[in-house]
Amino acid sequence: MRFGTLYIVATPLGNLEDVTFRSLRVLREVPLIACEDTRRTVKLLNRYEIRTQMIPFHDHNKLAAGTGLLRRLRDGQSVALVSDAGTPGISDPGYELVRDAVAEGIPVEVVPGPSALISALVVSGLPTDRFVFEGFLPNRSERRRKALKALSAETRTLIFYESPQRIAAFLADASEILGDRRGCIVRELTKVHEEILRGTLPELFGEISKRESIPGEITVVLEGAPKAVVFSVEAAVSEALEVAPDSVSSRDLARDISGRTGLSKKEVYAEILRRREQ
Repeated sequence: MRFGTLYIVATPLGNLEDVTFRSLRVLREVPLIACEDTRRTVKLLNRYEIRTQMIPFHDHNKLAAGTGLLRRLRDGQSVALVSDAGTPGISDPGYELVRDAVAEGIPVEVVPGPSALISALVVSGLPTDRFVFEGFLPNRSERRRKALKALSAETRTLIFYESPQRIAAFLADASEILGDRRGCIVRELTKVHEEILRGTLPELFGEISKRESIPGEITVVLEGAPKAVVFSVEAAVSEALEVAPDSVSSRDLARDISGRTGLSKKEVYAEILRRREQ
């Protein structure tokens, strides 16, 4: 028996011109498109005169709909999976369908394209070499604050999704826990009312808290924690001896270096004696 192929098809975040030729071809050729909201997807299909059948696949029907999609795939029928915007499988039930398809040996192909988290990261002006995506944090403030505290020492750039209703509360908690870090709020990316706000967390909270509403899909990019300076005993002693007067005792100098760097006072003292006896 020959299985159908599950295509993971990225679609525009807002501007319908941000779609690849391959995405359009796949959406035309497959017999079925599984989408979060048919009302959203039909706008893209109408723009490019695509008449493929659609069925809903979202958090509320994922068990029943997923079973049906797997059955179609097993029967040799290919399916295109799309989300409301961007790449499916990120903060939506798409990954569960992919997981189950892989477990059954059903072919899975990705048709790459827009992604809100990557687009927000590269436009933020924050470091892009290392980052971590945390999706939506818990709704309740107590649990959200606990999650932020767990991330407070993370040195990689942090990326979150947040809702318009909770963005002010998120920024208030983040400002208190993460401090005066740089951040970027990206709203309605590639759409008519696109907005990009940059500043420190307190500045961003101050701006958002003044607004009666902030509609649209929101991605938040935050600067990671400062990287801890790692000292070696040799380097720390060498640097201190260059500026310390000869009159400073080795014990006092060792105590000072250990206090500033967290290095073992015993090891520092031994290194000072070795250097001074040369």
